[in-house]
Amino acid sequence: MKKEVSTPQAALRAILKEHGMRVTAQRVAVLSVLSKQTGPLTHEEVMNQLDPGMYDKASIWRVLSDSANVGIVRRMDLGDRVWRYEMVDSYHTAEDEHPHFLCESCGEVTCLPPLEVRTKDGRVPEKLMAAEFHIRISGNCGECEVA
Repeated sequence: MKKEVSTPQAALRAILKEHGMRVTAQRVAVLSVLSKQTGPLTHEEVMNQLDPGMYDKASIWRVLSDSANVGIVRRMDLGDRVWRYEMVDSYHTAEDEHPHFLCESCGEVTCLPPLEVRTKDGRVPEKLMAAEFHIRISGNCGECEVA
């Protein structure tokens, strides 16, 4: 009989073990930060949410990189040459892509629901049938537009 996971921390430890990674305080802390987000974060944004002085930048960089390599998190570049990371959940794998909105003023990134690409007449051009799409929509978010 499988033991029920009772806390978010226990769930994160189980994810690390399932992916063959050692459970460390740094890894659990980084995954905890990412699991609470609704969009991807940069390395710096992850660092800003960790307890100050507890972790060094290089170690957190390695945690993010290693977690991406085993498929726990998704690493992406949204065209601005900045790596961002988000947790892979039960609905998406590390390879699954979904569109994002990047605010050009404040830099906040928001995950968008799946989009469908078609021509005005409703067809999908044959050349695009096997294409891989990476959609990024940019502009100003509602808060920056008002300001």
